Amino acid sequence: MLLLRAFKSENHFWKYLVGSILIIIASTVGQLPLMGIVMAKLLAEGKGFYNLDEISLMTVLDKNLTLFLILFSFLVALGAIYLVLNFLHKQTLLDIITIRKKVDWKRVFFAFSIWGIFQIIVTIISYYVAPEDFVLNFKPVQFAILAVIAILMIPIQTSVEELVFRGYLMQGFGLLAKNRWFPLLMTSLIFGLMHLANPEVEKMGYITMVYYIGTGLFLGILALMDDGLELSLGFHAANNLFTALLVTSDWTAFQTYSILKDVSQPEAGFEIVFPVLVIFPILLFVFAKKYGWTNWKQKLTGKLIATPEVINVEND
Repeated sequence: MLLLRAFKSENHFWKYLVGSILIIIASTVGQLPLMGIVMAKLLAEGKGFYNLDEISLMTVLDKNLTLFLILFSFLVALGAIYLVLNFLHKQTLLDIITIRKKVDWKRVFFAFSIWGIFQIIVTIISYYVAPEDFVLNFKPVQFAILAVIAILMIPIQTSVEELVFRGYLMQGFGLLAKNRWFPLLMTSLIFGLMHLANPEVEKMGYITMVYYIGTGLFLGILALMDDGLELSLGFHAANNLFTALLVTSDWTAFQTYSILKDVSQPEAGFEIVFPVLVIFPILLFVFAKKYGWTNWKQKLTGKLIATPEVINVEND
């Protein structure tokens, strides 16, 4: 059981609090190049940088440069995760990724493929149903640069989020509560609240939090049922990568040189909750059939029984 990796005699919940603070500090340090370059450009143009919101921040520099600098902070955070695990918890990255002896890349690519294909199909259908909502945004040179940045850096961003929420924090909350449902709910809630400052929430209202928290819950269920992060890693990478490459808008967190630009007025409707209520349950059914998941109640809500024998097996 993946959560039992946290149950070592020398491991304590306070270490996860300290480790989380260190990772946040590292991520903040990683944002300094973006803030520094933005402020330097604004000062050079005689403009102020006070009260600069997220949407305005995305338009100061070239979109590709902005995207790279945003994603750079996750590379710094990844280094912090490695150091925190190694020195504070005496663990490896694999300890918070999977119970398998090595990462199952077939699982990663299966989840990536399913969600990537789904996003492509939905984008095509949306374009042909309401072409007036889109304009062609394709610029070959800028898109090629975007593709390189996105393919190299976005999987790092999404992997860091999965390592932190479905790996590190889920183990920490499991160690604290000695059960499975508490870490599942807490990490989903925190994951959703992390997106509270996104421009999408401001434009469409707090109902979008249903999608973010629901997505966190879906990814957490994948991790608990499969005893590993491979499926959530693949899904999350596909979600952000294809979003960056296919469609952008002036009111989203990622503004890129994507193929299409959504020029419709943002509205919060059933499409916000549709993935959570319909698509995600279907995906869970598909994954359950493929990987033979059973005993859902125990794996999602049961107690964590950390006997010495079990701990020794889990930490071998």
